[in-house]
Amino acid sequence: MSLSFLSSIEFSHLELFSVEGAARIVFYFTAYSFIGWLLENSYSFFSKQKFFKANFLYGPFKPMYGFAPLLLVYLVSPDTHWAIVLLLCVAIPTLVEYGSGVLLQKLFHKQWWDYSDTPLQLQGHICVPFSICWGLLSIICLQWVHPAIASLYEAIASYWGWVWSAVGLYFLADLVLTIRKHSLQELLTEEPTNPIQ
Repeated sequence: MSLSFLSSIEFSHLELFSVEGAARIVFYFTAYSFIGWLLENSYSFFSKQKFFKANFLYGPFKPMYGFAPLLLVYLVSPDTHWAIVLLLCVAIPTLVEYGSGVLLQKLFHKQWWDYSDTPLQLQGHICVPFSICWGLLSIICLQWVHPAIASLYEAIASYWGWVWSAVGLYFLADLVLTIRKHSLQELLTEEPTNPIQ
């Protein structure tokens, strides 16, 4: 059964390992990370009347929303069985969310989201109701959003070829500054130890 499951996932995107493939990945990651930032802040606005929600990065990007669609786009092909597509649409965003939550908590001792009060949750990082939401959003993404994003990329690919490496460097710089910021915050919030007993 597991072999048939794995054979139904076709990873046939060899262009990933080219400069053009890298440029496309950076574009998709940027677009989906920004859409994720808009989505999270819109949800925050409608649920808490506050648009700007605490963000890990400095810029208006949510990396989890960049990684999950990228994995889906490159793992799902038009020939993938619909049941596998549904499974991946729920599993991939949930795994990305769980992995991100555990990693952030381990590295910075801070939890950026907490589902502890939500039914069917795991360590506050993931919960079934939001996993279902991610599944629905992923299906919408694959069916309607990604074709539009891919068309936009094709329309601006020649211009994007000039700037994509700078955008990649921007993300790297933002990540370095963010890690520095959160590491300093952690040091400042630690209890000072008294060497004289």
